[in-house]
Amino acid sequence: MNTFGKITLGFALALSATSASVSIASAAKLTLYCSAQEDWCQLMARGFEEASGIKVNLTRKSSGETFAQIKAEEANPKGDVWWGGTGDPHLQAAEEGLSEPYVSPMRAKLNGWAVSQAKSADDKTIGIYSGALGYGYNADLLNAAGLPVPACWKDLLKPEYKGHVQMANPNSSGTAYTTLATIVQLFGEDEGFEFMKKLHVNINQYTKSGSAPIKAAGRGENTIGIVFMHDAVKQAVSGFPIKVVAPCEGTGYEIGSMSLIKGGRNPESAKKFYDWALSADVQSRSLEVKAFQVMSNMNAKSSPSAPDLSTIKLIDYDFKKYGSSAERKRLLKKWDDEVSVLPQ
Repeated sequence: MNTFGKITLGFALALSATSASVSIASAAKLTLYCSAQEDWCQLMARGFEEASGIKVNLTRKSSGETFAQIKAEEANPKGDVWWGGTGDPHLQAAEEGLSEPYVSPMRAKLNGWAVSQAKSADDKTIGIYSGALGYGYNADLLNAAGLPVPACWKDLLKPEYKGHVQMANPNSSGTAYTTLATIVQLFGEDEGFEFMKKLHVNINQYTKSGSAPIKAAGRGENTIGIVFMHDAVKQAVSGFPIKVVAPCEGTGYEIGSMSLIKGGRNPESAKKFYDWALSADVQSRSLEVKAFQVMSNMNAKSSPSAPDLSTIKLIDYDFKKYGSSAERKRLLKKWDDEVSVLPQ
């Protein structure tokens, strides 16, 4: 073989080796869509990188925004795993064929409510944590304004709370959609929407993110925030003057979920993350970022500060109905048409 031939062969072999290494590197990637709190999302992404050596590309958005993104990318999926956020949009994604079934070998170690979430979606999602809905208030601001201490959902409708209540927009936030669905289930649809209309008068801002109202209360920028109770607990244990309320009439709850995105580019990495995220050791790390949900692995550690769901009056939340595509779209449109347009 002449010198040119050897150079050509050498270049071809080098190119082949480079292509192989690029292919291996490409396979060892994961695009993670996360709908939990930012620091928890970062912990999950970086923790999986350290545990697996797989590079993680993280995008953090609220549940409603993430669902909309996955729907928009349906013809050309860019994400691999959707982790966290309320279960209703995960169930809608399952119904619309945006996620795909997977039965993890970790399933036997999970609480029954987590497995029930999977069964109701033909194994296209799984429960990873649970938390009760409620609200929190800034005790200093409440006292300074001479306002009474609220204890029930209907207390928030009192005229003295006008401009003192904040919640997220149910179109972008899973927390706020859970609030809407909870009120409808508690009081019936007609009375429930009358409640939302009266509450609207007292709302100072509809935020994009579900946890934003209680963060604003912690900073002294808002008095009462309608949120999942664990988000209010996080503000309280962080030293802010936040008091947590489980509404007297009863309340709904979430099953935060995880789904494999259908057609994702890195299916093997996605399944490795899925199994890893369901392990007790990984779920116990939620305490590192002051996440006070009840985790789905029966052996995961929980904080004594976490809300005790057994002491809270929980409604029999109909996840299948209110997580369905048709019902979710209908309720959101009705809220847009009848509530959001009203003057304040």
